Order: sequence, then structure tokens, then C-alpha cells
Amino acid sequence: MLIPSVTYTDFKKLTHNQIKELKSCEVTFYNQTLFIAIIPSDKGGTAIKDDVTTHAEFLAVRMNSVSGKEYSEVKDADIPV
Repeated sequence: MLIPSVTYTDFKKLTHNQIKELKSCEVTFYNQTLFIAIIPSDKGGTAIKDDVTTHAEFLAVRMNSVSGKEYSEVKDADIPV
């Protein structure tokens, strides 16, 4: 990976303010990528933050078009670990 990696266990211990200060990172669980957190920095200015947000939304739409379930479908489901 070209970006830093952090375990899910460590990531979920962070406050929202700590997360806002992070670089974008891969979040792993048992050495498998769980998700990639794209964290646009406020320090980069509005233009770069908007550009990063637009790219992230575009990639999310592409992925959602081929897989994944809605939050309501998984929130109470019994999904094996």
C-alpha cells in the first residue's frame, strides 16, 4: 500500500478530531483491508478538499454499482465474522 495502515481496533479508539488530523489511511482487520479512509485536510484549502471529495464520491458510486448492501440491510443482520 502507498498509504499508512492502522488497525480497526486502533482506529475506533480515536476521537473525531483525531481522525480529522490523520492522513488518509488503510484500515485493516486481521491483516485484511476493511476500508480506506480518505481524509481531506482543511489545511489544503477548499479547492483541494472539494476535489478529493468529488473523486471519493465518484469511486464510491462506481463500487456501489457492483456490490455492497444498504446500511438498513446489515445493521441488524446476523453476519458471520
